[in-house]
Amino acid sequence: MAPRSFWKGYLKLSLVTCPVAMMPATSEYEKVRFHTLNAKTGSRVVSRYVDAVSGEPVDEDDEVKGYPRGENDFVLLEDEELDAVELESTRTIDIEMFVPADSIDWVWYDTPHFLTPDDPVGEEAFSVIRDAMETTGKVGIARLVLYRRERAVMIEPRGQGMVVWTLRYGDEVRDSRDSFGAIGDAPVDPELMKLVLRLIDKRTERWSPAMVGDPVQARLLDIIAAKTKGRKRAARPKPKAAEPPSNVVNIMDALKRSIASDSKARRR
Repeated sequence: MAPRSFWKGYLKLSLVTCPVAMMPATSEYEKVRFHTLNAKTGSRVVSRYVDAVSGEPVDEDDEVKGYPRGENDFVLLEDEELDAVELESTRTIDIEMFVPADSIDWVWYDTPHFLTPDDPVGEEAFSVIRDAMETTGKVGIARLVLYRRERAVMIEPRGQGMVVWTLRYGDEVRDSRDSFGAIGDAPVDPELMKLVLRLIDKRTERWSPAMVGDPVQARLLDIIAAKTKGRKRAARPKPKAAEPPSNVVNIMDALKRSIASDSKARRR
């Protein structure tokens, strides 16, 4: 079943405008979720905000946002003040510029959404923008208010539709040089490179969604199904803790053994 759209508005490029609908490209609906219960009564436990000093419950009408400026010192902001900073991009994806599709590093990608035309009359405008981006290898950059915040978004063609990626804010992405700067740049042994390339070649397969299955969730569902039927599920033996690898490793020998074991496993 196609997901329901959670946002409707317009895609705009200069004077070309078409109505569009957007829906999440990912879903957490199938995840196993638990409620917290009172073990003595079996009733659900309800969460409430309480005052950190008095311990008294706080009514929803008395809750306000506060920005910390010191210890136990906050600047209070009312909902009207927060709403006032929202811009006009609540219902229009106005493509401001285009950039090469491969120029945005994956680390900037945040959340994907599918974008489709929302009116047969606007489908031609939608399609020509989509196909032009596909032909030129470009993606569009715009700004849009989603989840109560204005965000930069990237629009890319995908099949018959488009994908709108929200992009992370500039202060959310760390400079990789801070983490990688201390790694040495000594040349790699060519013989080791050949062996690793062989190992990669042996383990190369076509991508499949089955590669990212969740075995823990599958086991949880087994346990829930067994308890629903009133029977206990056989306990799985706990996996043995892996022994820590030795710090002294002969990389050449380890690679040769890896290739040999891979070949035996594939023959089986």
